[in-house]
Amino acid sequence: MRRTLLSVCVLQAFSPLSWAEVEPVEKAAIELQTTSITGAADYETAQGPVQGYHATRSASATRTDTSIHETPQSISVVSKAVVEDIGATRLQDALDYAGGVGRANNFGGQGLTTFTVRGFTTGEFYRNGFPINRGYPNMPDANTIERLEVLRGPATMLYGRGDPGGTFNVVSKQPLAEPTVTLGSQLDDQGMQRATLDASGPLDEDGRLAYRLNVVGEGGDTFRDHVETERYGVTPVITWQATDDTKVIFEGDFMRNNHPLDRGLTRYPNQKGTPSRDTFWGEKDAGKLHNDNSMAQLRFEHLLNENWTLGGGFQWLDGTLQGNAIEANGLAADGRTLGRNFNYRKLEWTDKDTQLNLTGHFSTGGFDHTLLTGVEFEDYDYKSIIQRSSGAVGAYPIDIFNPVYGQPRPALTRTPTHDKENLKTYAAFVQDQVALTERLKVLAGARFERFEHDYHTYVPGGKSWEASDNEVTPRMGVIYDLTDTIAVYADAARSFKPNTGASRQGGGFEPEKGKSYEMGIKWEALDRQLSVDAAIYQIEKKNVLTTDPVDSTFSVAAGQVRSRGFDLNVAGNITPEWRVIGGYAYVDAEVTKDNTIRTGSRLANIPRNSFSLLNVYEFQDGALKGLGLGAGGKYVAERVGQTSNTPFSMATYTVVDLLSYYKVNDKVRLNLDVKNLFNREYEEGAFGNVYAYPGEPRTVQVGIAYTL
Repeated sequence: MRRTLLSVCVLQAFSPLSWAEVEPVEKAAIELQTTSITGAADYETAQGPVQGYHATRSASATRTDTSIHETPQSISVVSKAVVEDIGATRLQDALDYAGGVGRANNFGGQGLTTFTVRGFTTGEFYRNGFPINRGYPNMPDANTIERLEVLRGPATMLYGRGDPGGTFNVVSKQPLAEPTVTLGSQLDDQGMQRATLDASGPLDEDGRLAYRLNVVGEGGDTFRDHVETERYGVTPVITWQATDDTKVIFEGDFMRNNHPLDRGLTRYPNQKGTPSRDTFWGEKDAGKLHNDNSMAQLRFEHLLNENWTLGGGFQWLDGTLQGNAIEANGLAADGRTLGRNFNYRKLEWTDKDTQLNLTGHFSTGGFDHTLLTGVEFEDYDYKSIIQRSSGAVGAYPIDIFNPVYGQPRPALTRTPTHDKENLKTYAAFVQDQVALTERLKVLAGARFERFEHDYHTYVPGGKSWEASDNEVTPRMGVIYDLTDTIAVYADAARSFKPNTGASRQGGGFEPEKGKSYEMGIKWEALDRQLSVDAAIYQIEKKNVLTTDPVDSTFSVAAGQVRSRGFDLNVAGNITPEWRVIGGYAYVDAEVTKDNTIRTGSRLANIPRNSFSLLNVYEFQDGALKGLGLGAGGKYVAERVGQTSNTPFSMATYTVVDLLSYYKVNDKVRLNLDVKNLFNREYEEGAFGNVYAYPGEPRTVQVGIAYTL
């Protein structure tokens, strides 16, 4: 199978299309991000820096360097400037202002947070086009990000299996042409202490070999009682301009996150109210979970000639999540005594992903084409073992309103989880972007993907299974320029995602399948410095796991859900001093078919209305030159905490943040931020039918960055 897919891409390089009538373009050395051997580019590229908040190009939605205005899909780009302005240390902070992106499960402070986009929960995270959401990975540190791109709607045609709501692609910082070293430090009044290093420059006289090194160390207290964290990361990048036509990039990311398993607050039906948001019902002496992640990418790009480019690479992921934790068993009849279990887990994963893409620009039949073909092979291994103490409601009790810590640890008496799995995927895709006229452009493509899923459990009575399937996920979009700055578009796409678990008969399940329809308008306002886009959409998903009507301890792939709504997003520079980013989303997401849940039930963590907007004003001259002042607001309507007939609700909330910074000179930047100015109490997301994680209280953060 692998030989077949490789042959598809190789043959494409010698296809008759490469002999078609060609409009030659000037040949240039490959530039990735801001730097080439001759210095920084004077124009924006899809991988490079953004001027302020206004991005004009993206490669995430098409895997080609394409104008966002000419892409028939809703895209938001959160630039490095946004990350720096708000003092973000995690990606979730930056995504708060991406427009229509909400928080879901934070995995108890471990790994990669899941988010909600267009009515569906998604953890589809990529880094430079490679998947990084396998296993329980650490969130990429904000200090390593050049830009963070949000694709709304399915992206399966290009990226393979995934949720239909949305996909995120992190474009990481790349080496700079001039030697630069920046030291940073951030502190807040909750106890966080953070130090960063960002160093870059050439490694040889010609500048053909260059590096970038990001280092982060973070630790300290949080607003949660007895929850202390540690985070260490090293991210090296080395680029080699082997020839004028060939560039090779090595990138690594090695991260350790030490954090207690903190599920947040419980929301049982018989609970006598909600505890204080700082209440932690674990035990400090249980220790932390140690989440170690290693990532290595080897990417390349080679100009075959003036019109054809071969690119791709290989990514290796390896991770372990290991340690002790405490979780809830249930709540006693008194509405305040929580039963708990002490547990130990060791989760291990390895993922290997290989990609090869061929991109060509040519004209035939009077039409201009940008043709992309590609093949991909991924091999994912996962092993887990979780041992627990008694699961009785009265075991290992604690009062959630007046917790007393220090009970002896109960013995580990159960092993409910002990398994391993392997998932292999083989894929080939083709996409064509065609300019039918100067104003009318069409994008069409399809992906063929085969997955082979093998699951084995060692738990007595458990069922091992094997599953495989072939899926074709097409996509088609059209965009038309009404004027030079206003365009309308329509897009249709399909998605799929393998289900996990075993059926009553012992086999696997049909994969989830989604289909999406979207129509929108894009406007480049204020002399093309401000992007405004709006879209209406409908997404349907079937083969969602639901309760087996014959035996409720098993599931069947028979459920269906639907989401439809409207979103409006803005990003850019209103004036050279005034920058804005944010958006509004209306989402109607509900169950349309299920064996036990009523039709019309709302989907967990999805508000009907949400809004966010960040405004930053930076003085450009005079006595206040270098001073930046900003305010951000986030509004999230009521959400249900579980998709069920009797869900608990999380209340509507509004949070206001203030930020300020001062560029003392070219070398020193100071910042002072106040998050949650009015100290609102709220819940940012729910998990597992009984947990809701509280939002951060009023927090004052200060920082300094010094460039040598």
